[in-house]
Amino acid sequence: MSKAKKKKQTADTRAQPQMKIVLSDTCAQCRTPCARGLDYLARMRQPGAIGRGVPCVLTLVARK
Repeated sequence: MSKAKKKKQTADTRAQPQMKIVLSDTCAQCRTPCARGLDYLARMRQPGAIGRGVPCVLTLVARK
């Protein structure tokens, strides 16, 4: 009789940290502005800028 081997966790089953995407209005109100957010704010102040948001390190959540 052989011992049962433990299966290694695949990338799908491991919890990966996820950052939420925030828009410029959220970055402008942030109490602890980061370099990524400040750069995004500067780009959004340009006339005609179209933004899709930026990942915020303050909103890290674990994936379930």
